[in-house]
Amino acid sequence: MFRNYLKIAWRNLHRSKAYALINITGLSAGMAVAMLIGLWIWDEVSYNKYHQHYDRIVQIMRQATFQGVTGTGQAVPIPLADYLRTHYGSDFKSVVTSSWTLENIIAAGDNKLTSTGIYMEPQAPEMLSLQMLEGSRKTALQDVNTILLSASLARSLFGGQPATGKIVKLNNKTDVRVSGVYADIPHNSSFSDLAFIAPFSQYLATSGDWAKHAVTDWNEYSFQMFAELNPQVDAQKVSGKIQSVIKDNSADESNPMLLLHPMRKWKLYSEFQNGINTGGDIRFVWLFGLIGVFVLLLGCINFMNLSTARAARRAREVGIRKAIGSAKEQLVGQFLSESLLVVAIGFCIALLLTMLFLPWFNNVADKQIALPWGSVSFWLLCAGFMLVTGVLAGSYPAFYLSAFQPVKVLKGTFRAGRFAAMPRKVLVIVQFAVSVILIIGTVIIFQQIQYTKHRAIGYSRDGLITIPMNTPDLFGHYDALQKDLQATGMVENMAESSSPTTQLFSRGGENMKWRGKREEEKILFGNIACTHDFGATIGWQILAGRDFSREYATDSSAMILNASAATVMGLKDPVGEKIQWGKHQYTVIGVVKDLLMESPFATAMPTVFRLNYDWANVITVKIKPGRDNRAALDKIAAVFKKYNPGSPFNYKFNDQEYGKKFMAEERIGKLAGCFAILAILISCLGIFGLASFTAEQRIKEIGVRKVLGATVLSIWALLSGDFLKLVFIAFLLAAPAAYYGMQHWLQQYEYRTPIHWWIFMATGGAALGITLTVVSYQAIKAAVINPVKSLRTE
Repeated sequence: MFRNYLKIAWRNLHRSKAYALINITGLSAGMAVAMLIGLWIWDEVSYNKYHQHYDRIVQIMRQATFQGVTGTGQAVPIPLADYLRTHYGSDFKSVVTSSWTLENIIAAGDNKLTSTGIYMEPQAPEMLSLQMLEGSRKTALQDVNTILLSASLARSLFGGQPATGKIVKLNNKTDVRVSGVYADIPHNSSFSDLAFIAPFSQYLATSGDWAKHAVTDWNEYSFQMFAELNPQVDAQKVSGKIQSVIKDNSADESNPMLLLHPMRKWKLYSEFQNGINTGGDIRFVWLFGLIGVFVLLLGCINFMNLSTARAARRAREVGIRKAIGSAKEQLVGQFLSESLLVVAIGFCIALLLTMLFLPWFNNVADKQIALPWGSVSFWLLCAGFMLVTGVLAGSYPAFYLSAFQPVKVLKGTFRAGRFAAMPRKVLVIVQFAVSVILIIGTVIIFQQIQYTKHRAIGYSRDGLITIPMNTPDLFGHYDALQKDLQATGMVENMAESSSPTTQLFSRGGENMKWRGKREEEKILFGNIACTHDFGATIGWQILAGRDFSREYATDSSAMILNASAATVMGLKDPVGEKIQWGKHQYTVIGVVKDLLMESPFATAMPTVFRLNYDWANVITVKIKPGRDNRAALDKIAAVFKKYNPGSPFNYKFNDQEYGKKFMAEERIGKLAGCFAILAILISCLGIFGLASFTAEQRIKEIGVRKVLGATVLSIWALLSGDFLKLVFIAFLLAAPAAYYGMQHWLQQYEYRTPIHWWIFMATGGAALGITLTVVSYQAIKAAVINPVKSLRTE
């Protein structure tokens, strides 16, 4: 029986090639989009599952309250680890203190590479369940002068030779022995970028006196901390037990509270607002999940519409089958089998499209997704996916066609009825409403990006490059290095600072005191140490007072505020004011325009700048305007080679680093834009098919109208008008929904674009124009047919 159904289904497809092509194209495009989005969602929800005990791994985070607002951060003090091990050993299997992820120079002989790594305590490899290719993860970090390498870094340093036991030099100052090699951590892990892991004790030994002091300092928030809970331990309950540990052991007046953030939430629930975990990338999972469902639904709607529109042609077939004894269930089965055949063909094409576009999709989405050909679960999901899509696409036509009454059909008295076309009209409205919402959303996303990109940043990015100071060779040569760089004729200026212009490494100052400050007032400031030439190098804009100057010996105790700092301090005329910070007193000599150093979508953080040549982390170089960047970099590299011969010249353009801050939004915008285009194309395919069928159905009416004197223009208006009305109704429904949704989406940004009315008008006009273009072809084609041919059979 089923074989007979498939034969009939194939004959019907072959007989109506144009409609079959429209159906298959729409379904295959919708299924390809759904498959790509499904793979993306699976990658997102499986984030960090590479780590064996990811459901028990947590990050220990700190919350502090400033000016009534609770902020959540990852920085905690070192003594916390031993305290948790001692007092809460029954809850924690292991507690691991860690540095931040850092770029380091690793050398093996003459082979020198800049690699990203981290310093962690010895329990880390076991906690992260690293897959060891060489060595033991239990003992790999026990010795202070050891290092673990990723497989890719080991290959780069030693080729195919075993790496364990060999000596590498770290940052041109420390010889360490390779104690093991681990398989590269997958891309969908929070630790995917780690090319090496070194002992935390090594970091403390090589970072100076401040790090040694931090071992016992409860107020030094400069480290990360991870932990693995014992089995059956509830993370939320442990959070409640340990929340006041820092407060009880430190003099911090910002009311610090601890919490445990589970690894399973790091990716999708990473955002906190006023101390509450409000979500994160999970909103994109829901967004793209809905888009995938809607785009697939558009393809299914095409199938439903064209199948029901052509129902009259199959009415006699249904009548004869019922007359000779076919049950309704058999007819439903037949029509569903036709739907499943179309879906099966569409799925094969969708699979090919997915394979074709997956590399592009990975590039845009920043993923490394691969089709799991060898997975049984994948093929079961595919089978289920085809079945659901086939039933979804074919159920309405199947029940609609099988409900025809054989007596009326065979007598020739069957009529579709006044409201038979109503479901098709509703589905067309749904199609275009979804398409319009996607287009409006995409335009507003791109508008938000452009609005923020044109935001004033308080300094000039042009020609700025940043060089990390991660070797001791670059310290103590400031004046000579600056002189040699300027002597190249390519460099305008140079400065050192504790943070680059695109990041803010240090925060503090909650205990600063100034005239008029209330005793209970706690404000967190960005804290940047810099050299005299910092402002001149980056071109910051002075609003009041002056810049740091070598002509004033007193500038060693001077401070410059950004505009936000002056505002939160309540200082109307800040220049000359005294600021007490710990044991030191500073005099405010200037106020500069806010430097946009962190998120371009948020307000600038109150920040203070002080002179300090010993606390530098980066060198900022300003290339002279008009100079060729490649030629300038060659000469700059030669100078750095002179002072830092054992390291590769590692630099970053500040404008490129700033551009990376928009990557997430641009990625979402590109994907949404592509899906919106596909949605409108699928909708237009359906409109084209319906317009073609309508013109064919009304061919004799058109012939009569032409004989009676109707013009081509009037017939075109007759056939186009109905579709334009549907699209207009779709726009009226979609516009408020799109406005509400995008208004809600923009609330996550402190600095956001207004939603302009012209976006809706332009989108509505484009939808109407596209529809008119698609329908006009069929309408004009029908209008110019010779009426003699269309009326010949009468």
